[in-house]
Amino acid sequence: MPSGSLYIISAPSGAGKTSLVKALTEQDTGISVSVSHTTRDSRPGEADGRDYHFVDRETFAAMISDSAFLEYAEVFDHYYGTAKSTVEEQLAGGQDVILEIDWQGARQVRSLMPAHTSIFILPPSREALRERLTRRGQDDASVIDRRMQDAISETSHYDEYDYLIINDDFDTALQQLHGVFEALRLRLEPQKHRFGSLIAELLSK
Repeated sequence: MPSGSLYIISAPSGAGKTSLVKALTEQDTGISVSVSHTTRDSRPGEADGRDYHFVDRETFAAMISDSAFLEYAEVFDHYYGTAKSTVEEQLAGGQDVILEIDWQGARQVRSLMPAHTSIFILPPSREALRERLTRRGQDDASVIDRRMQDAISETSHYDEYDYLIINDDFDTALQQLHGVFEALRLRLEPQKHRFGSLIAELLSK
């Protein structure tokens, strides 16, 4: 079985990254998302081990000391990190693995695992971004203003990525995102591995 491929997907908050990734993994069972560790509290509907591994700061700090993370960062006063063991196990099992991380985490992963593909997702406009953040109904105006400023900062790193997708129409963006995965699966080396017997038969005399 060929090993899976690693993907980094980043976006400013409100660009629709989480919804796109959820829809992608629902329609393609060969793609999974690495479950990150975080020090923030769980939100309504979230489950430990499914959405995040929720840990306290002491546990997170111990994992940092043990070099257990492929990447970690502080975002909105909470820590988030991707455990190396989780990603390595999924890749070895033949799964394509997505890391939903910000640009800081992406830089850390690039230095440790250069064999990856990175995708950045943008909203169609600032107005659409603010509307999406407001529509969530989770934050007051001051928090939304802060998230808008953080979104601008995050967006400034778009050119560090391999692919850029504008999430204006959701279905179109989803099709484009899946297209990246499908195209990379058709590269010569993985195809040679998958269809080695067929190729040998076709070339036999």
